[in-house]
Parts: sequence; C-alpha cells; structure tokens
Amino acid sequence: MTVSLGIDFGTSGARLVAIDTDRNVLWWGTRELSDELWRETLFNLIQAVPATIKSRVMRIAIDGTSSTVLLCDDRGQLIGTPILYHDDRARAVLSQLRSIVPSGHLALSATSSLSKLYWMASQANFPDLNSRQAHYFLHQADWLAAQLHGKLGISDYHNALKLGYDVESLSYPDWLETHPYRPLLPQVLAPGTPIGTVLPAVARELGLATECVVCAGTTDSIAAFIASGVTTPGVAVTSLGSTLVIKLLSHTRVDAPSYGIYSHRLGDLWLVGGASNTGGAVLRHFFSDTELASLSAEIDPDLPSQLDYYPLLTPGDRFPINDPNLVPRLTPQPDCPVEFLHGLLTGIAKIEARGYELLAELGATPLTAIYTAGGGAKNATWTKIRQRYLPVPIFGSQHQEAAYGAAVLTQNLTQT
Repeated sequence: MTVSLGIDFGTSGARLVAIDTDRNVLWWGTRELSDELWRETLFNLIQAVPATIKSRVMRIAIDGTSSTVLLCDDRGQLIGTPILYHDDRARAVLSQLRSIVPSGHLALSATSSLSKLYWMASQANFPDLNSRQAHYFLHQADWLAAQLHGKLGISDYHNALKLGYDVESLSYPDWLETHPYRPLLPQVLAPGTPIGTVLPAVARELGLATECVVCAGTTDSIAAFIASGVTTPGVAVTSLGSTLVIKLLSHTRVDAPSYGIYSHRLGDLWLVGGASNTGGAVLRHFFSDTELASLSAEIDPDLPSQLDYYPLLTPGDRFPINDPNLVPRLTPQPDCPVEFLHGLLTGIAKIEARGYELLAELGATPLTAIYTAGGGAKNATWTKIRQRYLPVPIFGSQHQEAAYGAAVLTQNLTQT
C-alpha cells in the first residue's frame, strides 16, 4: 500500500501528515519555523517520518498561506525576504495597481500576491528584469515544492488566484500577459497535478523513493476544506479559528468584492466564501482558554442573548460587511462574564449566518449542511448557539488539519 504526504506551512509552524490509500493517518509531525528556515523545516519534517512509512511514500503535496510570496533568482535563491500573507505594505502602491487591474478584481488588495510584487518592484534595489537575479515570483508552497522536485516557476491556481490568474479560463488575463512583470510569473497547474519526481540527491538525503512524485499544492484554507471530506454542492465548512472563514461548495461561481466574497475553482465546482475579522482572537482577548470552557458551560444556549454585538478587536471587517472603517460593537459590557461571553458567541454566530444568507442571495448553491473546523468546533455551547441562527444541520469535521487535506489532494485529482 502506497503512502501520501501532506505538508502544511503556516507562519510559525509546519505540520506533516502521512496517509495510506484508504486515507488512514499513519503518522504526523510538527516543527516550529522562521522565515529563514523554510527549507530546513521541510527537510526535518520529512526526515522524521519513520523509515517503514517513508519507503512507501509515492506522492507529496504542500500547502502554504495564501499570498505569502517571495522573489528568487534562476537557481531558486531568495532575493530579499518573503512577504507574509497579512502584510499590507503594498497599500502604498494600490493607486499604481488600479491603473492596471480591473476595478473590483481580487488582486486589487493591499495583501494580494500581485500587489506585493508591485511593492517589490517599487523599491530602489529591485533587480533588473534582464539579469539572472529576478527570475521567479513564487508563493510559499511553490518554492517549497521546488526544493523537492527542482522545477522552479510552477504554481497552482488556488495560490495564483490573488496573483490575477483567471481560474475560469485557466490562463493569465490579457492585462497580465502583456505586462513587463509577466516573465516573473509562474506557470499555473491544477492543484494536485503531478509535477515531477523528487531530485535524486534530495531523495537520498531524505530517505525517499526515487519514484516519489511531488504534486502542485494549494492554500492552507483550501487544504483544510479538502480535509473535511466535503464533496457535495450545498455543503459548507465554517472555520472557527482566530478569524471566521466560511466556504460553500457551489455549482455557481460568485464573486462580489463589495461584500468580500470570492470563489476558488475546485474541479468543475466552485468554493465560494469569505473571511471575517471576528472570531477566536476576539474571544481570547477577553478570556483564557480555561475561562472560555468553564463560562461556556454556564451558558443556556436555548435562551437568546439580549446583547447586540459585532465583535471586532479593531475597526474594519472584510465579510459579510466589507468596510475597513467598520466600528466594533462591544457595548454595553455586563458585569457578569457569562452574559458577556454569551453575547460575543451570539454576535459571531449572527455574522456567520449573515454570510451564508449573502451567498444564497448572490446565487450560490443553496446551503444544506455545515461542517465546522478550527478550535471553536470543540465548543458544544457555541455550536448550539449557532444552530439557532443557521437553518441547516451542523456537524464537526472528522479531519481538520490542512496537512491531511494536502495529502488527500494527491489522491483526488478530479475534485481540484
């Protein structure tokens, strides 16, 4: 029986999951990392896999944080340091970007991959495009996979969406094809597509079979969706992590930048959704994990909260209200912490419900069920509160690790 490895890279850590052809987890591991040690962390993770499992590994896929990008030379050596997904320094070049990018396009954002390329190009030390230096503009997952297979300049259409790639026509749009930066942009493949075998020297170093194939990767959020096992249009996944993210599998593509809604391609279907700044980060600002557990147990989820909150830590939200100046609503704050937490959980639940209502109003496939991932999925009280506002059944995802989804990606090419 062959084995697939899925590797998930975040900002502070990386995770690896090994699964067999029946998708049973055989082994998992984690490593902390820093921006300068991506390659070392990747290799250490793979080296730690037991030899009896590693000898059977035939497929590998890597997911990374969407819009974490870097520039490298023709040998893959980094030029400068990577820019992380949430870095908005490119706000300074948005006016320049607007002269190129169509109005309302997803790439027209201070944190998009394309805006970060523009910011790099605006710096005095940006290499001459005719030199051997500036050769490839890549995403985190692209560069890491190339450390294994050696073929630089290849990406996937999940990561490339915020670079401006047209996921409907499966090509770069005309306004990018004729752009001076076009030579830096990667070739784009469907996620999960086999790229090439592991380099012989790398295979020897890591203890991998020389026949092991590295596949095109994906983003961390889509890998987490794949991990849930959802394959039926109308079924969605809500991730209750530090932020609130919803993704609905739909027959219909929906892009509504004014509401913070966009669609990823998933084979012949679309993954429609958005991300709100509300979520677990707000809860942890006021309560410890221990307090969240104990106070939640004291809430009666069958009784509605009398508090009308829109829980944010700072002004601004992306979805379902796309307003950078949206003011948080966290008052009045009662003396009783149970009541306060009840109000916060209810406020987040209402935002989630409004998000799904918007998707329906804009033509997405009607919602039939929701699976929940992230730390909030463990809070039974919160689930009951959410059920008051959501018109469909809520379930817990059996698998929530993005690394598991990346491993599944290598086995399930028809759905990506």
